[in-house]
Amino acid sequence: MKPARLIATTVVLSVAAAALTTIALRTINAAEQQLNPKAIAIKLPDQIPWKLNAAAGNETAVLYGDPDKPGPYVIMYKWLPGHMSRPHWHPNDRMITVLKGTWWVGTGDKYDPDSTVPLPVGTYVTHFGKEVHYDGAKNEEAWLLMAGEGPATSTPAATPPPAH
Repeated sequence: MKPARLIATTVVLSVAAAALTTIALRTINAAEQQLNPKAIAIKLPDQIPWKLNAAAGNETAVLYGDPDKPGPYVIMYKWLPGHMSRPHWHPNDRMITVLKGTWWVGTGDKYDPDSTVPLPVGTYVTHFGKEVHYDGAKNEEAWLLMAGEGPATSTPAATPPPAH
């Protein structure tokens, strides 16, 4: 997928997520709106299937696509308090917006949570493919909206990324 198309898809999906949040906050029942399911798909917050990864201290919810397969995907990512990833890299770029809480981010292959940078709600981040980073939450949950090109694999920094 071309970067311009991926960015356009990310923007469209981000706007859709914002609209979904607005609808949910107003507690509008989508069925009562008689919306054409061929034109729009809505999942209210209580309909979004979160999957817990207890070992990593996070939860994920796939909103669009399949991050395990080639192609675009959008997920919500919830870091639980006191959990951070270890240095790792991904093969493709990821576009991320902080939706709730403070997200803490560090770069490099040395794990040092004290050197991470706090990113508040509304922050937009691009994790560039094949670059080592680590991230997570400290004292509160951090919710992220993440879009990218699958497959969304994560490789420990002990395995160097390929040259690019």
